[in-house]
Amino acid sequence: MFSFELNMLTDTLNMFAFLAIELTALFLLISYLVGVLQQYIPPTRIQSILSSQNGKGYVVAALLGAITPFCSCSTIPFLKGLLRANAGFGTMMVFLFASPLLNPIIIGLFAVTFGLKVTVFYFVIAMGVSVIAGYLLEQLGFERYVKAEAYSEPEPKGCGSNCGSKGASISSWRKIWNSTWADFKKVLPYLIGGIAIGSIIYGFMPTEFVASVASDNNPFAIPVAAVIGIPLYIRAEAVIPLSAALAAKGMGLGAVMALIIGSAGASLTEVILLKAIFTNKVIVAFLVVILSMAITAGYLYSVLF
Repeated sequence: MFSFELNMLTDTLNMFAFLAIELTALFLLISYLVGVLQQYIPPTRIQSILSSQNGKGYVVAALLGAITPFCSCSTIPFLKGLLRANAGFGTMMVFLFASPLLNPIIIGLFAVTFGLKVTVFYFVIAMGVSVIAGYLLEQLGFERYVKAEAYSEPEPKGCGSNCGSKGASISSWRKIWNSTWADFKKVLPYLIGGIAIGSIIYGFMPTEFVASVASDNNPFAIPVAAVIGIPLYIRAEAVIPLSAALAAKGMGLGAVMALIIGSAGASLTEVILLKAIFTNKVIVAFLVVILSMAITAGYLYSVLF
């Protein structure tokens, strides 16, 4: 018994260390790259491409999410860049929904593990629900629930007007880093808190328990799996193999689909990070969309396959 608990504690600490290092590196790298891109791509260009007034903008946002290899948490710094470029709210939300669900890694693993037919089904559901949800949230006026400070660039400490021409060039890169670091310090408490809770759940929730409560014998298996997936933060590289293992232990395939969408589309860490950008109304709407997508996909999968 002691050995079993020690193993769970070790798994928890290992997951915490892994996620803390990985997500810190990803956040800083992506934030910095977004800052560099903003130096070369004017906000007006981003507005024209991802405008909510342009119907194609929603599809472009979903496709942009599909080609960016971001997990649910590393989508946040890119989202901040879109906010500061005044991209359309609806298209921005489409990107937030689609990016972790449709990234190339998860689509490739899906095809290898479950086959092409199931992969196409997953892609259509994730793409379709993301676009529809982004459009509806825009029409319902959820943009007013974005926090005002999310639009503002952090005040970097540059070298000032005393820099020469060479210094000015260095200063521009330095300012991007200062802005990136200021953003990171703001979200760090949310990041650490989310990682800690998610790691504890990951370490102390045995796969046998998940498989048992989401088996075919449980009529509520699909909603249960969708809900379990959100606090159980799992990277795209791990969620598909884990889901295949759970299916082998008796978990229903519809519940497996719901678990994949719930865990890849949202995570407790991401929800906590989103509190730095949105008020609770947008966060609740975000969770409702992901859970609805997961449950719908799970039941449809059970019927069609």
